[in-house]
Amino acid sequence: MKRSASSVSKTASKAKRQRPQVPEYHSTPSLRDESGEAIWPAPKDQIEKARIFILHSVAARKRTLIVPDKDADGLTSGAILQKTLILLGLDPDLISAHILPKGCNIHDESERTAMAAYEPEFIFILDQGSRRSPPVIDAPHRALVIDHHWALDGDFPEGSEHVTACNSPPVATSSLLTYHICSSLHDEVTSKCDWLCAMGTHGDLGNTIKWEPPFPDMKVTFKTYTKKAINDAVSLINAPRRTSTYDVPAAWAALNAAATPADLLKNPMLLAARAEVNAEVERCTHTAPKFSADAKIAVFRINSAAQVHPVIATRWAGHLQSPKLEVVLVANEGYLPGMVNFSCRVPRSARARDPPVNIIEVLRSTAERAPNPTLRERLGESFARGHKEASGGIVPKAEFEEFLEILEIGKKPEGTSPKKTKKDPGANQTNTLMNYFGKQPATK
Repeated sequence: MKRSASSVSKTASKAKRQRPQVPEYHSTPSLRDESGEAIWPAPKDQIEKARIFILHSVAARKRTLIVPDKDADGLTSGAILQKTLILLGLDPDLISAHILPKGCNIHDESERTAMAAYEPEFIFILDQGSRRSPPVIDAPHRALVIDHHWALDGDFPEGSEHVTACNSPPVATSSLLTYHICSSLHDEVTSKCDWLCAMGTHGDLGNTIKWEPPFPDMKVTFKTYTKKAINDAVSLINAPRRTSTYDVPAAWAALNAAATPADLLKNPMLLAARAEVNAEVERCTHTAPKFSADAKIAVFRINSAAQVHPVIATRWAGHLQSPKLEVVLVANEGYLPGMVNFSCRVPRSARARDPPVNIIEVLRSTAERAPNPTLRERLGESFARGHKEASGGIVPKAEFEEFLEILEIGKKPEGTSPKKTKKDPGANQTNTLMNYFGKQPATK
């Protein structure tokens, strides 16, 4: 029996819509040292120096400051470290935590002053990203940076020590790196912090990540707490930082008061924050995109006091498809006065390309094409930061408009325009690095 032309056409159409096969995240080949051993989750010498630094900070019995990032990965990194320091014998009264205010980073002079006010002798910077800068504070101190964001060799505060996973694929999260460092320092770290490691890792890489080598075996962890409880806890602990009130200190307090992820699931503050964020995402997510003249970049412009631009970028990255599309960019003009906060993601249709899309390079090369050669400098140090697959920036509004002019946004692209798949663009989806390498995870 012959198939009709229409049936052949439908079959071909379905074949064209098939999603690209993306390798599992954990299967990314690791670099190896001269002996053939995998360099993971970070160079061995950096890991050993970090362990020695932690032990010295405990032995010194001096004021210690933990400065974790605002998301699930950063907060769980800080919680793992704090629990480890206490297990090793450091008096909890000597430990403080500094949570950065909305729109600030550790290099701002106001934040350097705020950190110095704790009079710390040891400072731990976790998951904050890295850049070449003056010392963390001006007063005498010792600082350790634990991170996984893209950085060059000199991209760390002057005088600090560091351990970074960014050059040791498959790139570990900051929480996984911290857990790996601390688990050998005390027997109880594994039993008290494994769920925190799982939370932070799912927070960045998604809840479909496979815990297979080189990742540690977490079967006992997920049997004890269940993946659903851990994933729901990720969603809740991420919510406060996205609200207009930016109540990250409350999220940090809730996390450190919890003995298990279940302790977070009935927290009224966390539940209210998640409801607020979900409503704001729904309000903003249906914004129509405009495309660059070469059809490589899709731009969405929203206005919200909440940090929903990364979530919306991740959602649309799963729905837009085109042979040309490389970057989905969501710009939020309402998050900080006078500034544009924007997040970029690699669309699913481009995640298996060879060579892979590097958002940081795409952004920087675009800025370098500006008619005014001063644009790159005026965009500032918070432009094109983060990961090659998940970048963004915080830039002045006027400079952002100049940046868009280079892209010729709205000019009719040559060839086929990117389009939506049939999947509902409002469907829940995580803001994670895993989205750029594998299957989309469930809601966080």
